[in-house]
Parts: sequence; structure tokens; C-alpha cells
Amino acid sequence: MTNQQLFDYLLRIGDNTLILGQRLGEWCGHGPAIEEDIALTNTALDYFGQTTNAFKHAGEIENKGRDEDQIAFLRDAEEYRNFLIAELPNGDYAFTISRQFFFSTWYYLYLRELCNSKNEFLRGFAEKSIKEVKYHWQHSSEWMKRLGDGTEESHERMQQAINEIWEYTGEMFLADELDEAAISSGFGVDVAALRTEWNQIVSSVLHEATLTKPADGWFQKGGHIGKHTEHIGALLSDMQYMQRTYPNSKW
Repeated sequence: MTNQQLFDYLLRIGDNTLILGQRLGEWCGHGPAIEEDIALTNTALDYFGQTTNAFKHAGEIENKGRDEDQIAFLRDAEEYRNFLIAELPNGDYAFTISRQFFFSTWYYLYLRELCNSKNEFLRGFAEKSIKEVKYHWQHSSEWMKRLGDGTEESHERMQQAINEIWEYTGEMFLADELDEAAISSGFGVDVAALRTEWNQIVSSVLHEATLTKPADGWFQKGGHIGKHTEHIGALLSDMQYMQRTYPNSKW
């Protein structure tokens, strides 16, 4: 795996947590209960910490003088490599929890495999991050059950959210040449191989939540190669405001 390929691989990891963290951060002060307000904000902070680690190392590999802040905030939309599911607007709480559950399940399985990476940084990154992501998965799966098997309205909202998000889940298992290079070098994860266990876990939780898993079919894709939804522009406008308005500012 070349340095450029490793850099691109780190962007995919960091962009997922950066963009989804930005979405979760939008709930700050707007959660349905103070505990959930804090829980979602803490998840966002966990993601930002992971993003910082990934981008800092990416900048060192790139060796062009860019730090983690410049990589995070000073790229155009087509340069981001996150899954489309991460950039979807929050919607209601049912939508946010469903999205979080689908992604957290995938991310936990991904990090579990990345713990076996031959690359020292990726292995250490996974070993540290998986502890946080396991909690994210537990939190979202419990809320899937509580809302799915709750009131008639909460059940309907959860089912609607699942139905809307489902077509964005297939992208998480789509492998390309970069993934193949990561696998062949022993650095990365065979994302396609995660699908069976992901489906088993998702099916089990949805069954307990009295929710119906949508049928597999056509799915949205393109985020990992820079083809995004119309939502990415507004999200980046908010996220990049400080760096664009006050270049090179430091906290």
C-alpha cells in the first residue's frame, strides 16, 4: 500500500466520523431529554477525537504541511470521502437513532477487524476507538428497541426512518481498488465480508424492536469517491465557517 493510498484510506475513516459527528453535534441543546442531549454530544466528541487522530497521521504521511485542521476544514465537497448516510440531515430523533444504529453496527465490526491490521497506526487507532464505538452501538440499539416497541407513534416513526435510510446502508459494504490494496497489504478491512454479520445483528435488534427490516435492493452510493448528496454543501458551509472566515485560526 503506497503512502498516497494510506492517506486516502485515512481520509475515508476520518471523514465518516467528522461528518457524522457534525450532524450529531447539531442536536446539542435540542435533544429530547438532557441525558440524550449529552449522550449525542459526547458521541460527536468521540468522533471528533478519532477524526483528529486519523487526520493528524494523514497529514504526516502526505508531508505537504497540512495539519488535521486544514484537512478537516479546507477541502471542497468533492474531496470528502464519507458515506452518504453520514451526511443525511438529522430529521427527527427516530431518524437520528436509526442512522446511528446502522452506522455504529458497521463501524464496530470494521474496527474489530482493523485491530488485526499490520499497520501499527491503524491497529492502535482501532484498539482505542472500538471502546468508544461499542458504547455508541449499545446506546443506539437500546433506543431502537425502546422506540420500536414503544408507543404506536414511536413505532411508526422508527419504521419510517428505517425505510428511508435503508437504501444508504449498502454503500458501507462496497469495496473498490483502494479497499483491495488495503486488504492485500494486510492494512485494511474487507468491508464486503462484514455484511453477513451486520445483517444478523441488525435483524436481531429489529426483531426485538418489533420493526421490519426492509428488503435489500438498489442502494445509494458515491460518497467514498466524492459524489455526495445535495445536503453536503450546507453542512460544510456551517462546519467550515470559522476556518474560511478566519484562516489559520487556532483554539
